[in-house]
Amino acid sequence: QVQLVESGGGLVQAGGSLRLSCAASGLTFSRYTVAMGWFRQAPGKDREFVGAITWSGGSTYYGDSVKGRFTISRDVAKNTVYLQMDSLKPEDTAAYYCATASRAWGFSFETSYNYWGQGTQVTVSS
Repeated sequence: QVQLVESGGGLVQAGGSLRLSCAASGLTFSRYTVAMGWFRQAPGKDREFVGAITWSGGSTYYGDSVKGRFTISRDVAKNTVYLQMDSLKPEDTAAYYCATASRAWGFSFETSYNYWGQGTQVTVSS
């Protein structure tokens, strides 16, 4: 079992910034996790890939809608991944989820991930 605890969600104005954190724990995390990713889901819409970061090398991957605005980073010692969100837009409003991946491919697909956080709400006002 891997537990993912998210924090940092909230209400911000358009153009503002927010940083999400996701702290992982559990006996199997360091053994099997090769990457961590972020997804988001707005009401009535499909879950969307936001970005991912490989655990060993720190290589990052982003969805087209957030490139240039969001930055993923990680602190390996703390088993924590971050999502720095800048230049926020109302269309960024969604529940954001972090997840662990045990394979080093297909990061944009939900099926690549095995453990998920509870989600944290981000609301961007006009």
